[in-house]
Amino acid sequence: MAAMKPRTGDGPMEVAQEGRSLIMRVPIDGGGRLVLEINDEEAQALKECLIDAVGE
Repeated sequence: MAAMKPRTGDGPMEVAQEGRSLIMRVPIDGGGRLVLEINDEEAQALKECLIDAVGE
């Protein structure tokens, strides 16, 4: 039987390039992280939405 590792999904917000996709991990309330796989176009659209929301 394989050793079971505890799932420690908590951690900082991070984005990593994996192949042609970006993997974004965002901490959520209550523990764990939301994991999204997005492409470059989606990342650019997200960036524009965040800039509009923040006001920079």
